Amino acid sequence: MSRALVTGGTSGIGRAVALALQAAGHEVMVTGRNAGALAELSARGMRTLSVDLGDLGALSAVLATALQDFAPDILVNNAGIVAPPGNFCDMAEADIHRSVATNLTQALIVTHAVAPGMRARGRGHIFFTGSIAGHTPYPNMAVYAATKAALGGFAQSLRLDLSPAMVRVTEIVAGRVESPLYKGILSDEARAAMYAGNTAVQPEDVAQMVLSVLALPAHVDVARFDILPTRQPVTPQVPAVEKPQ
Repeated sequence: MSRALVTGGTSGIGRAVALALQAAGHEVMVTGRNAGALAELSARGMRTLSVDLGDLGALSAVLATALQDFAPDILVNNAGIVAPPGNFCDMAEADIHRSVATNLTQALIVTHAVAPGMRARGRGHIFFTGSIAGHTPYPNMAVYAATKAALGGFAQSLRLDLSPAMVRVTEIVAGRVESPLYKGILSDEARAAMYAGNTAVQPEDVAQMVLSVLALPAHVDVARFDILPTRQPVTPQVPAVEKPQ
């Protein structure tokens, strides 16, 4: 049985991917911060790791312990956050640091903990959940876009580093996905407007694409796949959060 590690696996895309991988016969470990969600996934037979990936101080040591008896054949770097959308000039410095740590730096550290084993075994597949925000200009999302652009560049260069060892690397470039990413940041009304008309991609759609890419022959690597709503002709706008007067 192959093994899969999914970061940010307690909700949205991560949870959908974890469930799909388990249903396909993989042994799955998920990371997350939501104790209730982790308990529910544990009850389903998954391994769970409670960790704040944005807290970089002890991350390498935590991963070393967790992976002592769990060598992933599949890594899905999915964990990420969205800071309150708005003009970069008005962004809190703490949100800048948190965004870079959670969306970019931790993914590099997690990959650094897993990729050498894949290279040594001569097999493996690493996914990164990116965003179209990393490939096209986005208002109100400058730092988020920067982290996703950097993640995309890393994924494509990493593919070249690992291709001689037959380790595949895929960047998932998602358009508007209906997920809890903006929960607690945007109002219910703003989120409802974003997803009006049932036009958004669902997390399960992304999960099915991941399975499809994994099912390709080992000599085929999908370096990047874009998954967008059919009715998304332009860059979707994210409203700025209104600041208290």
